[in-house]
Amino acid sequence: MSASAVHSLWTTAAEPIAKIDAPKIEYAQLAPTLIVVGAAVLGILIEGFVPRRSRYHAQLFVASVALVAAFAAVVALAADGYGTTRAGIAAMGAIAVDGPALFLQGTILLTALVGLFTFAERRLDPEAHGNRVDSFAAQASSVPGSDGERKAVKAGFTTTEVFPLLLFAVAGMLVFPAANDLLTLFVALEVLSLPLYLLCALARRKRLISQEAAVKYFLLGSFASAFLLFGIALLYGYAGSMSYATIAQVVDGTIQEVDPALVNTMGNDVLLLVGAGLLIMGLLFKVGAVPFHMWTPDVYQGAPTPVTGLMAAATKVAAFGALLRVLYVLLPGLRWDWRPVMWAVAIVTMLGGAIVAITQTDIKRLLAYSAISHAGFILAGVIATTPEGISSVLFYLAAYSFVTIGAFAVVTLVRDAGGEATHLSKWAGLGRRSPLVAAVFAVFLLAFAGIPLTSGFAGKFAVFKAAAEGGAVPLVVVGVIASAIAAFFYIRVIVLMFFSEPRPEGPTVAVPSPLTMAAIGMGVAVTVVLGVAPQYFLELAGTAGVFVR
Repeated sequence: MSASAVHSLWTTAAEPIAKIDAPKIEYAQLAPTLIVVGAAVLGILIEGFVPRRSRYHAQLFVASVALVAAFAAVVALAADGYGTTRAGIAAMGAIAVDGPALFLQGTILLTALVGLFTFAERRLDPEAHGNRVDSFAAQASSVPGSDGERKAVKAGFTTTEVFPLLLFAVAGMLVFPAANDLLTLFVALEVLSLPLYLLCALARRKRLISQEAAVKYFLLGSFASAFLLFGIALLYGYAGSMSYATIAQVVDGTIQEVDPALVNTMGNDVLLLVGAGLLIMGLLFKVGAVPFHMWTPDVYQGAPTPVTGLMAAATKVAAFGALLRVLYVLLPGLRWDWRPVMWAVAIVTMLGGAIVAITQTDIKRLLAYSAISHAGFILAGVIATTPEGISSVLFYLAAYSFVTIGAFAVVTLVRDAGGEATHLSKWAGLGRRSPLVAAVFAVFLLAFAGIPLTSGFAGKFAVFKAAAEGGAVPLVVVGVIASAIAAFFYIRVIVLMFFSEPRPEGPTVAVPSPLTMAAIGMGVAVTVVLGVAPQYFLELAGTAGVFVR
């Protein structure tokens, strides 16, 4: 072939490409997430450039300001009507800015702020070599019990990287319930999970248990992410799109234009059902529903307690938000297929969590099984498939997250020579030794049990009412039975604290700094206010309970 012929082929192949449009990003609508990500990046720079002795205060300041500013941005967006009349899709279809997204983001930011206070607590452990210490390892890279670790403790090192890790996890949590296409959902899941895998391994005391918890969480979390990703691939094969709205239209059969390359796979119900099943499985793992709950007790027990509190509260809010959006926006056309499965999952989760919790002897494991049981109660609201179902779930998540983070903050205060005293036998007689701490913990336990005049009762009542009106009366009956079983082990702990003799060698209650006091105080305040006067917050959840499609 002559050189001229080759040249002509070459020139004809290089047709002018149609102009590629620049992406259009609504920065104001994405402000809450952008503020948190910016602060996380700034936190990494602080680690690199600020002297070691000043890092703790700089990181705490940056993280606190970022979370408060992001919450202010959420409130400003809601005040501008983005939760109701101006709700829409931002970032070229990737992120939904609507009522449920803003409500959940506000809840996540407030719980993260309370969680940040427990992360920053430095008065609970006795000083080491004249330096105050927190819940996290002096040097994460040193082998437990090695010379390197001893030198790091002696030098007064602290792992201040926990603050940017917290912010990155929160950034992922903010995007997770607002994701409006499957790829964004997966990226958000990874951004929220990876920092948590690291944070779980950083306990100062009992480091080997902590590292074991992190490895278990990482391996099982990776499996769940793989299921989710495989489900996303199958749904893309089914609908030819990652967008929730487009897939929903293909499921409903309302879409007109079909990509010629996808004619053979579009409408293949096997791809749809298997893909949807795998996607929901990945989300149920994050929620901690039975049978995808195996990681929960071990990770909750092994992780540093401030991290456990954050995971139990904020991660659950984000995961349920994502699950709601997937079921109500992506798969409403599959309602008759996913409802029976969710019925079964909700029933075994409620009963399984409550029954196994009775046998627990460790307070953190007991709270873990309690969290599993609560996941079942929240699923009852998800199953309702009505606007009241959405708003009841939003309210329950807001109420539950503050109770949880407050309860774990109290657990950090009860200590013996080995650190936190989490074995139940050590809590005997706590009400006589430290009446105030025991009374506060009793308030949280009563809220978990759903006793009237606590936020737990208002939340459970809203969820069960929505489920009953949605035709799931048998589920409500099972929920009430599970609540009665759960009430037994909550009341048992209260009886143990107030009606048992304190042991002479029992644990002491550490006097915390104002940071942990603020965290526990906020938990009690929200628990009481949402229990005594829930109406305003129920109405707020009601107006925020409409997904944009």
